[in-house]
Amino acid sequence: MIKIITDSSADLPVKYIEQYDIEVIPIIVTLDGKNYREKIDISSEEFLKRMFTSNELPKTSQPSPATFVESFSKFGQNTDILCLTVSSGLSGTYQSACIGKDLSNSSNVTVFDTLAASLGHGLQVIRAAELAKQGLTVEEIVANLTEYRKNMNILVILNTLENIVKGGRLSKFEGSLAKILNIKVILERVEGGKVEVLEKVRGMKRLQNRVLELIHERGKDLSDVTIGISHSGNFDEVETLKQNLFQRFNPKEIIVNYMGAAIGTYAGKDGMIIAF
Repeated sequence: MIKIITDSSADLPVKYIEQYDIEVIPIIVTLDGKNYREKIDISSEEFLKRMFTSNELPKTSQPSPATFVESFSKFGQNTDILCLTVSSGLSGTYQSACIGKDLSNSSNVTVFDTLAASLGHGLQVIRAAELAKQGLTVEEIVANLTEYRKNMNILVILNTLENIVKGGRLSKFEGSLAKILNIKVILERVEGGKVEVLEKVRGMKRLQNRVLELIHERGKDLSDVTIGISHSGNFDEVETLKQNLFQRFNPKEIIVNYMGAAIGTYAGKDGMIIAF
């Protein structure tokens, strides 16, 4: 038997967590001076609503090694554990899980760095759970995930730079100028699981068109691919993009969900993450 464990940064819809009996370890969110366990003490929807009205940028912290030890220790030695974490390029969660594995002295635990976040991370968790259900070994699943991870594309869409300004990564003047000029920013996942600015586009319509062009430029046949879209409450833009993706690329499935605190803190209002 294989047990799949992940952290809440995967932003998985509840139906997949329940369908595959996935154990989700919450990251810790600090909002207005109070700590919350993500998706337990505070939902992604509530977190985003409160973040938009807060003057301070929320803070997130990875689960402690002790939390991973507790999770790993729930299962006997006859259960193989595969733990998939948010990108080590964005968080210390992978390292925390590895320390937890060492402290638990568990020979049946494998920790896998997805080098992704939000549904880029979540799609890999779903893939792992599906392969486990098919009867593959942990080694076979990790080999499959490594190839899947290598071929995955992730685009991060910033509709506003307000949170980047709050976080001190951009001056108020630059943020105000971007707002006046209606500038949207597209970032891309790069080597090591980090994200870098890819392009800047003016206006939402141009942004949507450019996103479709970028997906087309990757040259992938998406007919047997599941696309993940996470968002911060901008339902109209997400629905438009979803319909355009179905019409143009005919993907196997599109999974849509709120983005959580790990990425929502930086993506800000009306942000999106597209993984395929």
